[in-house]
Amino acid sequence: MPRPAAPVTSPARAVVEIHQDEVLTGEAVALDVQPLGFFLRGLGALIDFALGVAALVLFAYVAINLVAAGLLDEAVAPILTIVVLVLITVVIPTVIETVTRGRSLGRLAVGGRIVRVDGGAAGFRHAFIRALVGVFELWFTLGAVAALVGAFTPRSQRLGDLVAGTYSERTRTPRLPAPAPGVPAALHAWSGTADVARLPDPLARRLAQFTASAERMEPSARIRLAASLAREASDFVSPTPASDPETFVRAVVAVRRDRELRALTLEEQRVAALVGARAARRRGLPER
Repeated sequence: MPRPAAPVTSPARAVVEIHQDEVLTGEAVALDVQPLGFFLRGLGALIDFALGVAALVLFAYVAINLVAAGLLDEAVAPILTIVVLVLITVVIPTVIETVTRGRSLGRLAVGGRIVRVDGGAAGFRHAFIRALVGVFELWFTLGAVAALVGAFTPRSQRLGDLVAGTYSERTRTPRLPAPAPGVPAALHAWSGTADVARLPDPLARRLAQFTASAERMEPSARIRLAASLAREASDFVSPTPASDPETFVRAVVAVRRDRELRALTLEEQRVAALVGARAARRRGLPER
């Protein structure tokens, strides 16, 4: 009798998880981006709104003086007022946002920039839609609608952003920490034979925290804390070098960090070698 055909198993489906702060590019690469927070975005909008109000007040002051001096006809003043309102609320914001690629004075102050939801630069169409919707949600409601919508959207998007497909991206990233110092020169020879494996993890964290904040400590407190930490660490380190307490603490931290990094690197290399060997296996051999 012929054997029944084995059931055909469908290939495993790859599951790609995209988080809220990630943008998927056209090459299916997830970019980790940071949207501007609600309060910073509100502060930037408030600055832009205040500048617009100041421009309106200045125009009103100049128009009143011109009408009083007889240089401006009262029948022309309403038409001129409408033109200025359109310029300040729609035309000028659109032009500034288009020319500066999503910037404004308020966003420059808080470190933000308007971009598309896919991470690309916003253009004229996006700026014009945002400005038109902004007449209602920013000017007519004094920002109440924008604040309400922004408080309940994942990226603090206001109504104009939802319609235009944009959001405000953070452009000021935190400064990277300074590179960790190596073993002090006086203890280079000692570091080659030092045994720091018995150092408890809680004590190792305290030593690392001290080396990271020692430069900002008061000198007398720094000396006392270094001496105390050196006494604790000397029970788990051998041999104990002849050096001052702070140099000893810094050397222990550097040796432990370098050896842990070396161990992690070797582990990654072993995993990569195993994965490469599995991928290079000839097709047709049974899985074991």
